[in-house]
Amino acid sequence: MLKFNFEEQLKNTIDDFAKSKGIEEEIKFVVEIPPKNINADLALNAAMIIAKKMRTNPRIIAQELIEIIKKDFSNIIKLAEIAGAGFINLHFTDEYLQGELNKILDKKENYAKQENIKQDKIMVEFVSANPTGPLHIGHGRGAAIGDSISRILKHLGYNVVKEYYLNDVGNQMNVLGESVKTRYRQLKGEDIPFLDDGYKGEYIKDIAQDLINEGKNFEDIDFKKESHTRILETIKKDLQQFRVDFDSWFSESKIAVDKDENGETEVDKVCKYLLDKGNAFEQDGVLWLKSTDYGDDKDRVLKRTDGRYTYLASDVAYHKNKYERNFAQVINLWGADHHGYVARIQAAIQMLGQKKDALKVILYQLVSLVRNGQPVAMSTRSGDFVTLKDVLDEVGTDACRFFFLLRASDSQLDFDLELAKKQTSENPVFYVQYVNARCQSILRDYKEDSSGANLSLLNTKEEKDLIKKLISLEDILLICAKTKSPHHLTTYLIETADVYHRFYEKCKVLQENKELEKARIQLLKAVSTIITLGLSLLGVSSPSKM
Repeated sequence: MLKFNFEEQLKNTIDDFAKSKGIEEEIKFVVEIPPKNINADLALNAAMIIAKKMRTNPRIIAQELIEIIKKDFSNIIKLAEIAGAGFINLHFTDEYLQGELNKILDKKENYAKQENIKQDKIMVEFVSANPTGPLHIGHGRGAAIGDSISRILKHLGYNVVKEYYLNDVGNQMNVLGESVKTRYRQLKGEDIPFLDDGYKGEYIKDIAQDLINEGKNFEDIDFKKESHTRILETIKKDLQQFRVDFDSWFSESKIAVDKDENGETEVDKVCKYLLDKGNAFEQDGVLWLKSTDYGDDKDRVLKRTDGRYTYLASDVAYHKNKYERNFAQVINLWGADHHGYVARIQAAIQMLGQKKDALKVILYQLVSLVRNGQPVAMSTRSGDFVTLKDVLDEVGTDACRFFFLLRASDSQLDFDLELAKKQTSENPVFYVQYVNARCQSILRDYKEDSSGANLSLLNTKEEKDLIKKLISLEDILLICAKTKSPHHLTTYLIETADVYHRFYEKCKVLQENKELEKARIQLLKAVSTIITLGLSLLGVSSPSKM
């Protein structure tokens, strides 16, 4: 516990103090971890907010608040002092830090789990790449973000379901089947042109060649079904290698093809529902969604003049299905090129009776491959993109996932292939993993029992800084859950490695003072626990030897 839980504990104290000053409204203060150049554990701005409402000197209010905080939180705060115009800087007691360190040692991999999380179901839908080709590195970034968000939410105690939406209906699947059929005939020696709009990747030839090698008769092959099945198998294998598994694979055919006893699909029914509710209208043979009523820049087509539904119609039906499965919140991860699609989907879910915040869309930016500082051409034998498997095979799953998570999802990412392969501290994933390996090496050499260690002996600046960093994991995970961005955890692990290395340089662990040795061994156990837990939530391994 650091910022978030303490902020919650302070709330009643601050509100009561404000009421004593005649202020009835809620005080929206914040507790912050101050910059590194400020010698404090936390900083509180409540005095400045209250003073502004009272039109008085914030330092006077700060001094009054300090007396109350020292009295109410004497077990947590040993020093509270005024800084600047009226900030209150707070310093933790040694006993509090030792108690939090003991929590890590006691709870181990269960550290930071929350006890009062609402058990409403949350769906995280991600990747959902069309099954018309292998996953590329853009899909890989979305997979890493979506899977890590899910792992963090699950660890905190949320009821999370991970789903992959299979866009397996429509003309794209017909074109896929025809592409493989044409390559099959060409490989059999027929002199025929390839489709102008066909899928041209080398993987199309590979599927056709496999069908030939299996000796199947041309007339007996369902090219669309065979192509879809084989590509989906490839996608699942790549995701397995990437340590991503889904709880549910949802086929578009369930809502766009399957019919009820009245001969209607889910898409038919949702469009009829929107029309009946006045949220859609027909004009010149076209069915339109009135998305402008909910903030979209223009109305959108649901059904064309030829009777074919648009992707939007299927997506509206799919989201209706999500909420019918009792998901309180839906999180979608989409590539940044889908930014224009967000407003119309948010409009649609509100038309379906959901609150706007029942849907959270995370847009992630492109990945650029770099080798030794130079851009890598985004072209391989698989077509006009670099596949996820290409990168996995070159740098490994650990580096691939960690690098994809180094930046916020809305920031473009440069992925340095050579850096990702280095077995040195320059490589951030190696740098973090090495902390656990070094801890485990020392722990293997230690042959005594360190239980019952006197943790009050951990009183150097380096030791206290390390303890504070370790116990802030809980805060970091709550921030990740709130922002739906796991890059905060990646940054935290790198910073924790920095703090650990400073400790390791100044504080000898195995030594003549056996009581201090026991305490530092316990600290190393906590470091190993936090690094291993943090990496696992990113889908990255923690080798004990490197």
